[in-house]
Amino acid sequence: MIDMGLQGKAVLIAGAGRGIGEASARLLAAAGARVACLDSDAGRRDAVVEALRHAGSEAVPIECDVRHRDEVERAVARTVEALGSLDACVDVIGEARWGRVLELSDQDWDDSFTLVLRHVFYLARAAGRQMLAQGTGGSIVSIASVSGISSAPLHGAYGAAKAGLIALTRTLAVELAGAAIRVNSVAPGAVRTPRLMAITSEERRAESARAIPLGRLAEPEEIARVVLFLASNLSSYVTGQAIVADGGATAQFPLSLRA
Repeated sequence: MIDMGLQGKAVLIAGAGRGIGEASARLLAAAGARVACLDSDAGRRDAVVEALRHAGSEAVPIECDVRHRDEVERAVARTVEALGSLDACVDVIGEARWGRVLELSDQDWDDSFTLVLRHVFYLARAAGRQMLAQGTGGSIVSIASVSGISSAPLHGAYGAAKAGLIALTRTLAVELAGAAIRVNSVAPGAVRTPRLMAITSEERRAESARAIPLGRLAEPEEIARVVLFLASNLSSYVTGQAIVADGGATAQFPLSLRA
């Protein structure tokens, strides 16, 4: 059995109530981590905590509205109070505001940066300060997107915010490397999360799948496995990266010219 170095480690997961966050909580707990589950939806959050406890893992609920800096800082403090330390921090929260750039409102633009980037800054800063104080290193992981790497219609605000997230990841990685704190992000393509399933039609998802070399959308667990890798010792020499997990979508040239 491969030792992932997560046995007994304290991990805070923001957005643990469903989708990639829930899948990450389950995988990290299965690898031996003690998990603090942060989610704004108390019902979803408590259900995940109960499921983890039922499976024999240590898990605690954390209430927080990540749009507010003071609440994020209290969430980190409550995690340390409950679990004794903070060894890894995972932020999967993000909500898009779609629209053509010339038609976006100021509010749409501001909301995109609040819901995609600002809370990552708040949480990474608070987690980084805690890990620095502990002096034992750590791992900070966030969910970026291929929208922050490649452009797409209607993705102006969302893509700009995700690109900012990737840039923030790189800078934090360099600044914290001396303290053995690694900072990385995962850049998925289309993932069959509850939110995506709620806002898209089966026809639209099938159209997207046809454009992906692997021929399908990702399942949340597949992205969570990348999160697990980045949070664990298996990625001990990986920092400052945006790991793309998109089924090959960004690897292909869009104009297929054949003789």
